[in-house]
Amino acid sequence: MEALGKVFKYGDNVDTDVIIPARYLNAPDPSELAKHCMEDIDASFATNVNKGDIIVATKNFGCGSSREHAPISIKASGVSCVIAETFARIFYRNAINIGLPIIECKEASEKINAGDEVHIDFDTGIITDKTTGETFQGQAFPEFMQKIIRAEGLINYINSKEN
Repeated sequence: MEALGKVFKYGDNVDTDVIIPARYLNAPDPSELAKHCMEDIDASFATNVNKGDIIVATKNFGCGSSREHAPISIKASGVSCVIAETFARIFYRNAINIGLPIIECKEASEKINAGDEVHIDFDTGIITDKTTGETFQGQAFPEFMQKIIRAEGLINYINSKEN
């Protein structure tokens, strides 16, 4: 598995309330959530994000409430992966449960810039900034997590014959 996309860059403590503001939580459709993803921190995100793009942030991405809507809105917006130095634990688990790849890598979170084109190899954890030529070693997914992500989430994985 791999990803290639343009980077949207954010700082520390991006909480679930700015990932998907509470006023939109009653939207049952992921595509509706995607229209409002990141709007309180980056009003142009939803109109500028393309399928395959990547979010890079620094520390504690996804902190705040435990709402599953946050990773759902990111995935529905077309983002192929989130890279951060650290993630809030409940966000990390929710992201894997819905099949959104996330990778922890301090060096990549610090050095990759907004607008850079980045390639990620999920099998090895290698992150390549195609814009600068730098490579970073992120934490590769264990095989069971790769299966969950390939299945597009935990429920699909459980219901599949692959497990």
